[in-house]
Amino acid sequence: MFYWLLKLVLLGPVLRLLFRPKVEGLENVPRSGPVILACNHLSFSDSIFTPLVMKRKVTFVAKAEYFTGKGIKGWFSRMFFVGAGTIPVDRSGGEAAQAALDTLLRVLRDGNVAGIYPEGTRSPDGRLYRGKTGVARLALESGAPVVPVALLNTDEIQPTGTLIPKIQRVRMRIGKPLDFSRYAESRGDRFVERAITDEIMFELMALSGREYVDVYASKLKEATPA
Repeated sequence: MFYWLLKLVLLGPVLRLLFRPKVEGLENVPRSGPVILACNHLSFSDSIFTPLVMKRKVTFVAKAEYFTGKGIKGWFSRMFFVGAGTIPVDRSGGEAAQAALDTLLRVLRDGNVAGIYPEGTRSPDGRLYRGKTGVARLALESGAPVVPVALLNTDEIQPTGTLIPKIQRVRMRIGKPLDFSRYAESRGDRFVERAITDEIMFELMALSGREYVDVYASKLKEATPA
Protein backbone atom coordinates (compact mmCIF):
# COMPACT_ATOMS: atom_id res chain seq x y z
CA MET A 1 0.00 0.00 0.00
CA PHE A 2 2.79 2.45 0.93
CA TYR A 3 4.46 1.72 -2.42
CA TRP A 4 1.41 2.84 -4.41
CA LEU A 5 0.76 5.77 -2.07
CA LEU A 6 4.27 7.07 -2.71
CA LYS A 7 4.20 6.36 -6.44
CA LEU A 8 0.73 7.67 -7.26
CA VAL A 9 0.15 10.38 -4.66
CA LEU A 10 3.06 11.56 -2.54
CA LEU A 11 6.27 11.29 -4.57
CA GLY A 12 5.60 9.96 -8.06
CA PRO A 13 3.68 12.99 -9.42
CA VAL A 14 6.43 15.35 -8.24
CA LEU A 15 9.18 13.25 -9.81
CA ARG A 16 7.27 13.00 -13.08
CA LEU A 17 6.78 16.76 -13.15
CA LEU A 18 10.43 17.51 -12.44
CA PHE A 19 12.14 14.82 -14.51
CA ARG A 20 9.55 14.30 -17.32
CA PRO A 21 10.50 10.67 -18.08
CA LYS A 22 10.76 9.77 -21.74
CA VAL A 23 10.44 6.01 -22.19
CA GLU A 24 10.67 4.06 -25.43
CA GLY A 25 9.26 0.53 -25.52
CA LEU A 26 7.18 0.52 -22.34
CA GLU A 27 4.72 -1.74 -24.16
CA ASN A 28 7.41 -4.46 -24.13
CA VAL A 29 6.88 -5.11 -20.41
CA PRO A 30 4.27 -7.90 -20.06
CA ARG A 31 1.14 -6.79 -18.24
CA SER A 32 0.91 -9.93 -16.14
CA GLY A 33 2.96 -12.89 -14.98
CA PRO A 34 6.55 -13.03 -13.71
CA VAL A 35 9.01 -10.69 -15.42
CA ILE A 36 12.70 -9.95 -14.90
CA LEU A 37 13.81 -6.41 -15.67
CA ALA A 38 17.55 -6.51 -16.44
CA CYS A 39 18.89 -2.96 -16.20
CA ASN A 40 22.24 -1.33 -16.76
CA HIS A 41 23.40 0.51 -13.65
CA LEU A 42 24.62 4.09 -13.94
CA SER A 43 23.38 5.82 -10.80
CA PHE A 44 21.80 5.46 -7.38
CA SER A 45 18.67 6.99 -8.90
CA ASP A 46 18.20 4.00 -11.26
CA SER A 47 16.21 2.29 -8.51
CA ILE A 48 13.97 5.35 -8.31
CA PHE A 49 13.26 6.04 -11.97
CA THR A 50 12.81 2.44 -13.12
CA PRO A 51 9.85 1.68 -10.80
CA LEU A 52 8.49 5.18 -11.44
CA VAL A 53 7.83 4.57 -15.14
CA MET A 54 6.56 0.99 -14.87
CA LYS A 55 2.83 0.27 -14.66
CA ARG A 56 3.50 -2.73 -12.40
CA LYS A 57 5.26 -2.85 -9.06
CA VAL A 58 8.97 -3.58 -9.44
CA THR A 59 10.98 -5.19 -6.64
CA PHE A 60 14.72 -4.70 -6.31
CA VAL A 61 16.94 -5.87 -3.47
CA ALA A 62 19.36 -3.63 -1.57
CA LYS A 63 21.90 -4.10 1.18
CA ALA A 64 20.35 -4.23 4.65
CA GLU A 65 22.39 -1.22 5.82
CA TYR A 66 20.01 1.05 3.90
CA PHE A 67 17.27 0.00 6.30
CA THR A 68 19.15 0.28 9.60
CA GLY A 69 20.49 3.85 9.59
CA LYS A 70 20.12 6.05 12.66
CA GLY A 71 18.49 9.45 13.09
CA ILE A 72 16.44 11.43 10.61
CA LYS A 73 18.60 10.44 7.64
CA GLY A 74 18.26 6.77 8.54
CA TRP A 75 14.51 7.09 8.92
CA PHE A 76 14.11 8.75 5.52
CA SER A 77 16.35 6.14 3.90
CA ARG A 78 14.34 3.30 5.44
CA MET A 79 10.99 4.83 4.49
CA PHE A 80 12.16 5.52 0.94
CA PHE A 81 13.38 1.98 0.26
CA VAL A 82 10.33 0.40 1.89
CA GLY A 83 8.08 2.69 -0.14
CA ALA A 84 9.98 1.90 -3.32
CA GLY A 85 9.27 -1.80 -2.84
CA THR A 86 12.91 -2.64 -2.14
CA ILE A 87 13.68 -5.73 -0.04
CA PRO A 88 16.66 -5.72 2.36
CA VAL A 89 19.24 -8.49 1.99
CA ASP A 90 22.19 -9.14 4.26
CA ARG A 91 25.16 -8.83 1.91
CA SER A 92 27.88 -9.19 4.54
CA GLY A 93 28.33 -12.96 4.25
CA GLY A 94 29.63 -15.25 1.55
CA GLU A 95 26.10 -16.28 0.55
CA ALA A 96 25.00 -12.70 -0.10
CA ALA A 97 24.53 -13.08 -3.86
CA GLN A 98 22.51 -16.27 -3.44
CA ALA A 99 20.34 -14.62 -0.77
CA ALA A 100 19.52 -11.80 -3.19
CA LEU A 101 18.63 -14.26 -5.97
CA ASP A 102 16.48 -16.35 -3.63
CA THR A 103 14.57 -13.23 -2.63
CA LEU A 104 13.93 -12.22 -6.24
CA LEU A 105 12.96 -15.79 -7.12
CA ARG A 106 10.20 -15.65 -4.51
CA VAL A 107 8.96 -12.43 -6.11
CA LEU A 108 8.84 -14.11 -9.52
CA ARG A 109 7.14 -17.23 -8.23
CA ASP A 110 4.37 -14.98 -6.92
CA GLY A 111 3.89 -13.74 -10.50
CA ASN A 112 5.47 -10.33 -9.97
CA VAL A 113 8.22 -8.15 -11.45
CA ALA A 114 11.82 -8.44 -10.22
CA GLY A 115 14.48 -5.87 -11.08
CA ILE A 116 18.15 -6.80 -11.29
CA TYR A 117 21.40 -5.13 -12.33
CA PRO A 118 23.43 -7.84 -14.10
CA GLU A 119 26.64 -5.81 -13.74
CA GLY A 120 26.29 -6.23 -9.97
CA THR A 121 27.35 -2.67 -9.17
CA ARG A 122 27.21 0.80 -10.62
CA SER A 123 29.36 1.49 -13.65
CA PRO A 124 32.43 3.49 -12.54
CA ASP A 125 32.66 5.45 -15.81
CA GLY A 126 29.39 5.10 -17.73
CA ARG A 127 30.49 2.14 -19.84
CA LEU A 128 28.63 -1.18 -19.79
CA TYR A 129 30.50 -3.97 -17.99
CA ARG A 130 30.42 -7.74 -18.06
CA GLY A 131 27.28 -9.23 -16.59
CA LYS A 132 27.27 -11.69 -13.71
CA THR A 133 25.40 -14.91 -14.35
CA GLY A 134 22.89 -14.49 -11.52
CA VAL A 135 20.39 -13.03 -13.98
CA ALA A 136 20.64 -16.20 -16.08
CA ARG A 137 20.11 -18.45 -13.06
CA LEU A 138 17.09 -16.36 -12.12
CA ALA A 139 15.63 -16.73 -15.62
CA LEU A 140 16.24 -20.49 -15.73
CA GLU A 141 14.86 -21.13 -12.25
CA SER A 142 11.74 -19.02 -12.72
CA GLY A 143 11.03 -19.46 -16.42
CA ALA A 144 10.28 -15.73 -16.54
CA PRO A 145 11.08 -13.63 -19.62
CA VAL A 146 13.90 -11.11 -19.32
CA VAL A 147 13.16 -7.56 -20.43
CA PRO A 148 16.30 -5.46 -21.02
CA VAL A 149 15.98 -1.92 -19.68
CA ALA A 150 18.57 0.67 -20.74
CA LEU A 151 18.85 3.75 -18.57
CA LEU A 152 20.33 6.33 -20.90
CA ASN A 153 21.31 9.36 -18.82
CA THR A 154 20.88 8.81 -15.10
CA ASP A 155 24.64 9.19 -14.64
CA GLU A 156 24.25 12.77 -15.88
CA ILE A 157 21.29 13.40 -13.57
CA GLN A 158 22.93 11.97 -10.46
CA PRO A 159 26.65 11.20 -10.87
CA THR A 160 28.23 8.86 -8.33
CA GLY A 161 28.83 10.68 -5.05
CA THR A 162 26.21 13.33 -5.76
CA LEU A 163 23.39 13.63 -3.24
CA ILE A 164 21.05 16.01 -5.06
CA PRO A 165 20.10 15.05 -8.64
CA LYS A 166 20.05 17.59 -11.47
CA ILE A 167 16.65 18.51 -12.83
CA GLN A 168 16.84 16.98 -16.28
CA ARG A 169 14.60 14.77 -18.42
CA VAL A 170 15.11 11.06 -17.67
CA ARG A 171 15.47 8.90 -20.76
CA MET A 172 14.99 5.14 -20.87
CA ARG A 173 14.76 2.51 -23.61
CA ILE A 174 13.11 -0.89 -23.10
CA GLY A 175 13.75 -3.87 -25.36
CA LYS A 176 11.55 -6.79 -26.30
CA PRO A 177 11.26 -9.71 -23.85
CA LEU A 178 13.93 -12.38 -24.16
CA ASP A 179 12.67 -15.95 -23.83
CA PHE A 180 15.18 -18.49 -22.52
CA SER A 181 12.76 -21.39 -22.03
CA ARG A 182 14.73 -23.37 -24.65
CA TYR A 183 17.43 -23.75 -21.99
CA ALA A 184 15.06 -25.03 -19.30
CA GLU A 185 16.83 -28.41 -19.11
CA SER A 186 20.26 -26.79 -18.77
CA ARG A 187 19.94 -25.30 -15.31
CA GLY A 188 23.28 -25.37 -13.55
CA ASP A 189 25.27 -25.43 -16.77
CA ARG A 190 27.71 -22.54 -16.36
CA PHE A 191 28.36 -22.30 -20.11
CA VAL A 192 24.64 -21.87 -20.79
CA GLU A 193 24.39 -19.33 -17.97
CA ARG A 194 27.25 -17.35 -19.48
CA ALA A 195 25.69 -17.47 -22.96
CA ILE A 196 22.36 -16.21 -21.62
CA THR A 197 24.02 -13.43 -19.65
CA ASP A 198 26.08 -12.33 -22.64
CA GLU A 199 22.94 -12.20 -24.79
CA ILE A 200 21.26 -9.96 -22.23
CA MET A 201 24.31 -7.68 -22.05
CA PHE A 202 24.46 -7.48 -25.85
CA GLU A 203 20.84 -6.27 -25.87
CA LEU A 204 21.65 -3.68 -23.21
CA MET A 205 24.64 -2.51 -25.23
CA ALA A 206 22.48 -2.12 -28.35
CA LEU A 207 19.72 -0.31 -26.48
CA SER A 208 21.98 2.01 -24.48
CA GLY A 209 24.62 2.76 -27.10
CA ARG A 210 27.24 2.48 -24.34
CA GLU A 211 30.68 1.01 -24.93
CA TYR A 212 30.92 -2.57 -23.64
CA VAL A 213 33.88 -3.72 -21.54
CA ASP A 214 34.32 -7.48 -21.02
CA VAL A 215 35.50 -7.05 -17.42
CA TYR A 216 33.51 -7.10 -14.18
CA ALA A 217 32.93 -3.56 -12.90
CA SER A 218 33.63 -4.73 -9.35
CA LYS A 219 37.10 -5.92 -10.39
CA LEU A 220 37.86 -2.55 -11.94
CA LYS A 221 36.76 -0.76 -8.79
CA GLU A 222 38.95 -3.01 -6.64
CA ALA A 223 41.95 -2.26 -8.86
CA THR A 224 41.39 1.51 -8.84
CA PRO A 225 42.92 3.43 -5.91
CA ALA A 226 40.39 5.33 -3.83
